[in-house]
Amino acid sequence: MLIQKPIQYLREFFRLEAAGGILLGGTALLALLMENSPLAYLYNSFLEVPVAIQMGTFLIKKPLLLWINDGLMAVFFFLIGLEIKREILEGQLSSRDQLSLPIFAALGGIIIPALIYFIFNYQDPVSLRGWAIPAATDIAFALGVLTLLGKRVPESLKIALVAIAILDDLAAIVIIAFFYTDTLSLLSLSIGLIALGVLAILNIKNVQRIAAYIITGVILWACVLKSGVHATLAGVVLAFFIPLKPVSKDKKSLAKKIEYNLHPWVAYGVLPLFAFANAGVSLQGLNMSYLAHPITLGVFFGLFVGKQIGITLFTKIGCTLKLLKLPQNSSWLQYYGMALLTGVGFTMSLFIGTLAFEDPEHQRYVRLGVLSGSIVSGIMGFLILRFAAPKR
Repeated sequence: MLIQKPIQYLREFFRLEAAGGILLGGTALLALLMENSPLAYLYNSFLEVPVAIQMGTFLIKKPLLLWINDGLMAVFFFLIGLEIKREILEGQLSSRDQLSLPIFAALGGIIIPALIYFIFNYQDPVSLRGWAIPAATDIAFALGVLTLLGKRVPESLKIALVAIAILDDLAAIVIIAFFYTDTLSLLSLSIGLIALGVLAILNIKNVQRIAAYIITGVILWACVLKSGVHATLAGVVLAFFIPLKPVSKDKKSLAKKIEYNLHPWVAYGVLPLFAFANAGVSLQGLNMSYLAHPITLGVFFGLFVGKQIGITLFTKIGCTLKLLKLPQNSSWLQYYGMALLTGVGFTMSLFIGTLAFEDPEHQRYVRLGVLSGSIVSGIMGFLILRFAAPKR
């Protein structure tokens, strides 16, 4: 009886739509507390544990932190790729009318934050590498905050938020491919192209065996990792080759089946672990110089100010030109509250920060900016949406 009750509470918690966002915030807070306590040594030692995989002369040796950022995040991007493919072919992004609003909004949510970051950091070429950090939205966190409001928020607004965040992620993938790739290994890329050819054949033949795609995907991931292109992109590419077409009308497609089964592992495992590994910011010796650093300010104002202005302004322009309209049953104040929530960049922003800067000092500025910008955006967005809710 004593064991059954906690298990029941856990089951009820994981049934909550906001559970993923709550868990994400809890692990981030735990990392922050550990890094600023006597447990800091234990926390950092955990992240620095060396992990190696070797087959003959082929060797991948990295600390645990990089296995999380390069390996587990590839699984996250694989899930994002499956969602993007489904939405484009069958879902919220499958028609021009449905695409107009998220395209305009996502474009504004990328351009204006990047511009604000540039204004703060244009004098330093090194700092400028982080221009894309405030351009990303964390779907899990933003949707988690929105879900806490329940029926006070129209369903159409939730759909709009998901669509904008998905296009944000797609843009982030393209940005990583073009702007955060340094040297290239032609041999690794050549083997990776062969793996792509195998995936294409599997897709054309509509092969429904998961193992065939996973084995080829792991080979592709290793090749991309060794090529110099960021390894997480292999997850997206693999997702695009998973068949969305079912074998028969009675059966669910392989892509949908994998997406359904993978979602809880990513929401309750991969993302919280990533947050735990990357949110540990040491506050020791923190002073105004850290908070007033151009990177911290660029990220903070890019997320909190840039996102809300960019999304609201570009949507207003689209509405004025009669190219799109607001989500059904929602007001401009509610839409503005949703735009504020897109400033919760957390996971994606931290991830791009790890690609932009390798040294701990610059990453500290990034983490401070991301954490503060995301927290303020989440709180303000929640309050605006709570205030804007129609009285019952």
